Amino acid sequence: MSQQGYVATPPYSQSQPGIGLSPPHYGHYGDPSHAASPPGMMKPAGPLGAATPGMMLPPGPAPPGSHQFGQNGAQASSHPSQRFPGPSPVNNVASSYAPYQPSPQSSYPSPVSTSSVTQLGNQLGAMQINSYGSSMAPSSQGPPGPPSAAAFQGPPRPPQPSILQPGSQVLPPPPTTLNGPGASSAPPTAQYQPPPLPGQTLGPGFPPQQANYGPQMAGAQLSYPGGFPGGPAQMAGPPQPQKKLDPDSIPSPIQVIENDRAIRGGQVYATNTRGQVPPLVTTDCVIQDQGNASPRYIRCTTYCFPCTSDMAKQAQIPLAAVIKPFATVPPNETPLYLVNHGETGPVRCNRCKAYMCPFMQFIEGGRRYQCGFCNCVNDVPPFYFQHLDHIGRRLDHYEKPELSLGSYEYVATLDYCRKNKPPNPPAFIFMIDVSYSNIKNGLVKLICEELKTVLEKLPKEEHEETSAIRVGFITYNKVLHFFNVKSNLAQPQMMVVTDVGEVFVPLLDGFLVNYQESQAVIHNLLDQIPEMFADSNENETVFAPVIQAGMEALKILFQPQTNVYDSLAKDCVAHGCSVTLFLFPSQYVDVASLGLVPQLTGGTLYKYNNFQMHLDSQQFLNDLRNDIEKKIGFDAIMRVRTSTGFRATDFFGGIFMNNTTDVEMAAIDCDKAVTVEFKHDDKLGEDSGALIQCAVLYTTISGQRRLRIHNLGLNCSSQLADLYKSCETDALINFFAKSAFKAVLHQPLKVIREILVNQTAHMLACYRKNCASPSAASQLILPDSMKVFPVYMNCLLKNCVLLSRPEISTDERAYQRQLVMTMGVADSQLFFYPQLLPIHTLDVKSTELPAAVRCSESRLSEEGIFLLANGLNMFLWLGVSSPPELIQGIFNVPSFAHINADTTLLPEVGSPYSQQLKMIMNIIQQKKPYSMKLMIVKQREQPEMVFRQFLVEDKGLYGGPSYVDFLCCVHKEICQLLN
Repeated sequence: MSQQGYVATPPYSQSQPGIGLSPPHYGHYGDPSHAASPPGMMKPAGPLGAATPGMMLPPGPAPPGSHQFGQNGAQASSHPSQRFPGPSPVNNVASSYAPYQPSPQSSYPSPVSTSSVTQLGNQLGAMQINSYGSSMAPSSQGPPGPPSAAAFQGPPRPPQPSILQPGSQVLPPPPTTLNGPGASSAPPTAQYQPPPLPGQTLGPGFPPQQANYGPQMAGAQLSYPGGFPGGPAQMAGPPQPQKKLDPDSIPSPIQVIENDRAIRGGQVYATNTRGQVPPLVTTDCVIQDQGNASPRYIRCTTYCFPCTSDMAKQAQIPLAAVIKPFATVPPNETPLYLVNHGETGPVRCNRCKAYMCPFMQFIEGGRRYQCGFCNCVNDVPPFYFQHLDHIGRRLDHYEKPELSLGSYEYVATLDYCRKNKPPNPPAFIFMIDVSYSNIKNGLVKLICEELKTVLEKLPKEEHEETSAIRVGFITYNKVLHFFNVKSNLAQPQMMVVTDVGEVFVPLLDGFLVNYQESQAVIHNLLDQIPEMFADSNENETVFAPVIQAGMEALKILFQPQTNVYDSLAKDCVAHGCSVTLFLFPSQYVDVASLGLVPQLTGGTLYKYNNFQMHLDSQQFLNDLRNDIEKKIGFDAIMRVRTSTGFRATDFFGGIFMNNTTDVEMAAIDCDKAVTVEFKHDDKLGEDSGALIQCAVLYTTISGQRRLRIHNLGLNCSSQLADLYKSCETDALINFFAKSAFKAVLHQPLKVIREILVNQTAHMLACYRKNCASPSAASQLILPDSMKVFPVYMNCLLKNCVLLSRPEISTDERAYQRQLVMTMGVADSQLFFYPQLLPIHTLDVKSTELPAAVRCSESRLSEEGIFLLANGLNMFLWLGVSSPPELIQGIFNVPSFAHINADTTLLPEVGSPYSQQLKMIMNIIQQKKPYSMKLMIVKQREQPEMVFRQFLVEDKGLYGGPSYVDFLCCVHKEICQLLN
């Protein structure tokens, strides 16, 4: 279908059977046997792989069928598993730690040879800012025209098109077979015109590059990514005089975030207008559902789809939605209404099976309605009839959530249940590794003590006093121990399964119990477990049989154990069993294989490297508490329907797919998102727009089967300017990250990076050619909605998942890949561009966070203290000349030299500075899926190397150029495309 090896999906029919009503169409995975089982959630809370030799998988080939780096979605087993193929990395990173050299520019010496790469000061020195005045307020209405854009330098000013004119200051890329030798410098007043590429022209609609990754590359050979594996990109060219570059002359993510907050922060955002662009994920506002789903549930890469596939190919902007069906809603917003139609169930379109929603048009006096998705005219069921008013709207329009709101829930009938039987309440099974090392280091005792507290906070329905979730307990080393904790027992009873090759559940009655009823017996068990195995010298552990055992307990069926992780995951999903895994590795444990089961079953993977009780226990306990208490749905199936003219073609997330339409998740919680890509299959109309309905069938924590519906209407336009004006950069990066991280399973990293850069250049070149006002060819013009897209794309390209470096463990790369695959837009935004706050500017009398600064070493100061957070890590960086009063107020020590950096908790000081800092840390931590461990970093000390890799606007520590370098590279590519 394209040069990138795009895999075409099977033909799509909108009249396929609806969720749960008819048997699904199974693809190459075969038809799973859906047993009438209680949905459940298996949470192996115990440590796995904590320095236990028996846990380590052999260094040779992975177990049969296991995937070295995980898998995803419908294509999970269609590609051979590879561990980051691509060119062999060149290990040329300096072995010694570079001393700190204060300087206005980036003062850290590059870990590789700094030949021409430091000659960048003269690169964007002669930038011109042209004025095309336009309104700053985000708008999706109005006549087609050039999208608004903002200027990049100086103080805030009325927004204008983003025009950067490097002129003679742009360094050419390294010579290649296509672009020839580097160009020599010209006088500062001359405008730089890049040489045309031999044989390459850019006519109307230059050759498109799809977002999918394949082995071939069309267009120019890119100079930027090739330098990646060996270290920071080096831009060749003759020596040129170094000039100081004003960093504020290029687009700032911080400024974009602050501008949006200033305009839309604290406001009420009503969803009554189709295709309007919501506030950024970094802007706090109150969202009022008035007919379209809240952006907390669905965010799109653009809120205006092109009318034709030709336009989509020309612009190269992915058409995608990031859907977070169970997103947390703040207390000041209305929770979802529950609609109950009794035994008749939800009203649905007879043809496409879409659910009743605001997009349905009632006609003929209310007796019939036309489906907004497939245009089919349906009879209104007698029980649902209502008269229409003078504008054709039902008289009960505002009384029915499904007619007036974008998101709501239905009570599902037995037709939506497995084998037409109501589900049992879910269960949590805690599986604890009691091998020698975990007993010795106190981890088992820590877990058992914490479970007494955590079990009091099992999730429950809002109107219920206690949780309906049942609990069970298994301990394991090289054998499995099941515990009977029935409420009428004086002591818990243990039964041992020694044959891990033929796992079965040795007891049915008393294994899964109600916590409140069996509380005394459970507490007795948790007190006994650490002593029970205190004298054990068994250091061998099993993993697959443990999950198998939990699944058997939830099925209560016997099946022979299989040792293949993807097969195991498939079985878990088929029986509504989700696996959450806590790893405590001190060496390689093959996260790619172990993490496959949590990923495909909708669970979560937590990893604590080199776990130390006194440093890391709080982080682990916070994660354990949050994981058990969070809102969650079980045994879920998601279907995304669209109006005619386009369809969902690809899905990314912690999901499993047996066919091309049904997204299966054994569980889905409030932090998990699924990213969906759309493609045209016909022309879209500007009047009708593009409609999306996401339906999730799931079991609640109380055992009720429900349907959660989210609807969103987007605009359509035949003007490319409208498409660019409605883009959302944060959602675009979420999509590009997931599609690239999925591609690493079967594509060389170098090819993936090249395609990302190539598509970035194509998107911006199309805007420059078709939407911007005429200007000099050497100017870099960025759409207002995408002016920080290059810096975010560069952050993605420098992520360790896309870099094959010996300094980064394979386990860490596999772990980060898995985390990103399930991230929502807010989480991926912070992950790729961390928040950097100057703590030394704190106003102790204010509850406001200090204004963030850009993630660059040039923003640090020896007199400053800075807090950096990216959702996984948190650093407190201390300059050597930090104010003594701040050090005293935060650490209760007199000077910088007295600070103990070997701690992960701030001391209890009680000073205004300390209290304010802790409040800020708590605000940042709130609503984040993972507990962030604090690392104290002192300037010019060894741990600073770890901190430096998060200064994403600078050159990458393990490869990749600075933001300025990348912007120059992209500009060069755009010029080549335009020529």
